[in-house]
Amino acid sequence: MRVGPDGKQQKTSLDPPAKAQPEGGRLKKRVVEKKKEEYKDYADQMKALAQQYVPPDKDMLQQAYQQGNLTMGSVPENPNAVKLVIKNYLKQGDSMTLIFDKAQKELLQIQIASYMNDPKDAMNLTVQFSKLPNGPNHISSMVIDGVSKQLNVATQNSNYQHL
Repeated sequence: MRVGPDGKQQKTSLDPPAKAQPEGGRLKKRVVEKKKEEYKDYADQMKALAQQYVPPDKDMLQQAYQQGNLTMGSVPENPNAVKLVIKNYLKQGDSMTLIFDKAQKELLQIQIASYMNDPKDAMNLTVQFSKLPNGPNHISSMVIDGVSKQLNVATQNSNYQHL
């Protein structure tokens, strides 16, 4: 999606062109529709869970600190970065890792390992931040991975232009 010069949203699909409706009888079409609806519901649940983590809640961070669920460390692949790992942030057994640029004092990445209703139904979320030229830090990409249903949703924010 991009915002045009008139300020209106212009959407461009990144998906391949839609295939023709599945051939077959009514039963096959009904099964396909049911699966589509099931995956849409699952994607909506993943989105709702991700929104509980991003942006991080200051009160929940404070609570994690008070409970001793925070650890701080370095990032081997980036000596200018530091990571803050929070265990049991929202759910028992989950983790959220915040990676900061020490010099710029900016958030670079958030990594979340959580689960839907059951710990066996894992959901992983990676949010990447970038800085606009002479501008603010923003979410440049987000990847949500629903492990049990092998559903992966990737969002890319790019091509920002000054109006």
